Amino acid sequence: MRVDEFDFELAEERIALRPVAPRDKARLLLVRPARAPEFEDRAFSDLPDLLEAGDVLVCNDTSVIHARLRGWRRRGAARAKIEVTLHRRVDAATWRAFAKPARRLNLGDRVSFGAEQAACLAGTLDGTIAAKGEGGEVTITFDFSGPVLDEAIAAAGVMPLPTYIASRREPDARDETDYQTIFAREAGAVAASTAALHFTEPLIERLSAKGIKPVFVTLHVGAGTFLPVKAEDTAGHRMQAEWGMIGAEAAREINRARAAGGKVVAAGTTALRLIEAAARPDGEVTAFAGETDLFITPGYRFKATDRLITNFHLPLSTLFMLVSAFCGLERMRRAYAHAISAGYRFYSYGDACLLDPEAARP
Repeated sequence: MRVDEFDFELAEERIALRPVAPRDKARLLLVRPARAPEFEDRAFSDLPDLLEAGDVLVCNDTSVIHARLRGWRRRGAARAKIEVTLHRRVDAATWRAFAKPARRLNLGDRVSFGAEQAACLAGTLDGTIAAKGEGGEVTITFDFSGPVLDEAIAAAGVMPLPTYIASRREPDARDETDYQTIFAREAGAVAASTAALHFTEPLIERLSAKGIKPVFVTLHVGAGTFLPVKAEDTAGHRMQAEWGMIGAEAAREINRARAAGGKVVAAGTTALRLIEAAARPDGEVTAFAGETDLFITPGYRFKATDRLITNFHLPLSTLFMLVSAFCGLERMRRAYAHAISAGYRFYSYGDACLLDPEAARP
């Protein structure tokens, strides 16, 4: 399909710079199959009333790291300011990252992040440019490795807010909790599973009391989720690979719910992509550990996911393509037009929708 088919107009004031508080007071647009009423305006706290006992709620338990690093490139006495966003770990000491401006970096360059006064100070992180790729991507081998590197990144970096927020304000102490879900426990993501930002402990308790079981999987969201689609046709775009895991017990819980007639409800596109990557053609979900670069566009046949909770996404983005595959492009255009006219807040800190596909699974 042509990429420009996934474009729409959105006024800047519709982009949320902060989440609502408490989290579950965000708005929730219910998008039904084409029948009256096609759309219903609810609150996220209504979710227990919109799901059924026996449904399984699949949540991503990844935790966002301080992946945005600001510092400088050093060549002898010469320095140049740079910024990188880590997006994929290669080994214990090496990360791939997107650099700005990448043209300032060459193979072998030394880079430093954090405190500028002295390389021995806590909060400073040094490394070497080991490779350069396309689109501003570089590979950095750091002087630290393993848990020591993780601690250094946490000290030297900041929360990697999406560009549409970070371009309008600096990350601050509120983002340390605002841009982290209550499920976060497996460090490694450089972007949040934003649909899951709306959950609170009381809401999870209400869901559990109704017999709606949360199941946890891990997908370490990469910065590629924000990369623009530069191809004119979706067939020309390639997703950045991300690492994910579905444990054997989580797979059993999902399959048990499906066999009993419950719906598999993905709390976010990250959970959905991992479920679909691990699902067999008959819909059985298997244990999974590895990388996935699944790119879902209209025409994709969903194997295991029945409903999707997600935020409102950018025009021309792979995530808007995914929700269009799930519910149909024309229906999602109507849903977004409704959301815009009704004053919904968009993107990572914005409101959410609960999507039902046009057809039930076989």
